Formats: sequence, C-alpha cells, structure tokens
Amino acid sequence: MPIRDLDLKTLSLQDALDLATLIEEEARDRYEELAEQMAVHHTPGAEQFFRKMIGVEQHHHEELARRRRLLFGGAPVRVSRTMIFDVEAPDYDQVRQGMSVREAFDAALHAETKAYNFFVQALPQIADPDVRELFEELRDEEVEHQRWVQDEIDRLPPSTAPEGDVSDEPVGH
Repeated sequence: MPIRDLDLKTLSLQDALDLATLIEEEARDRYEELAEQMAVHHTPGAEQFFRKMIGVEQHHHEELARRRRLLFGGAPVRVSRTMIFDVEAPDYDQVRQGMSVREAFDAALHAETKAYNFFVQALPQIADPDVRELFEELRDEEVEHQRWVQDEIDRLPPSTAPEGDVSDEPVGH
C-alpha cells in the first residue's frame, strides 16, 4: 500500500497538495539514487536518462509547491514522507548494473504507470470536490508522462539484447 496513516476520504486540498509534492519528491530522490548507482556501475546512458528524470520530477515538485504556497501560504504541513511509499518512485528491482537506456525508460514508464494507478484507485475515496479535481488533474498528467516516456522509447533504436537477459542482480538500495 503506497499510503499509510492517511484517510483519503477526509483529505483537505492543502494536505492533497502536500501529498502530491511529497510523491514528486520521493520520485526525484529515487531517480537521484539510481543515477548515482548507474554512475558507479559505469552505465552512462541509463545514468543520463535518470538525471533527466530528476529534472522532470523536480519541475513537478516545484509547480505543486508553488501552487500550495499561493493557496495556503506558510500553513504547517500535516503529511510526511513516512505516509507514502513508492507511489511514483521507480522500483529498485528494475534497475540493474549495466542496464540499457531502454531498460531505464521501461523503469520510468512503470513508475509513471504506478502513479496513474494510485490516482485512479484513490479517486473513489476522495470526498472533497477540490481534492477530487486535483487528483483527476494529476491522474491525467500521469497519462501525459506515460505518453512522453513511450514516445522516447519509440525513438530508441531496436534493442539487440535478448529479452530477459539479466547477467546480474538488481543494484538495490
């Protein structure tokens, strides 16, 4: 379960914006970890892509934080990173030493799909119309992100590695 100790039925818009900001922050931080792992394992293509994703997630984080400040100023944050886990962050077990750029894109596509699924599953629980509108917007953005990643995948040259060829264990955390 990606959300803990948080009742989505009573979620306020302020808390929803804070939650969305934390989701982007978690994804950004995971991409940073993965980029560093790819640097250590001398996998520059995957590292470069993960660094690009750091910027994408940071941009989303800043947009949501700006929106939150405009609406709620310096009101205290009531949600924390301990309440979320892997909502949009790429899975550790998808990242391998020597992974290809295509595999890095696949990990990002899976992460964007996870985020979309989170918002789809959360929406029936949302009572506040403003929170519902925000979650619908975020769900729709995840579809756009999936399209962007898929378009990038489609532009890659065909892979020459056999499907499922894994020569090592996940690099993990």
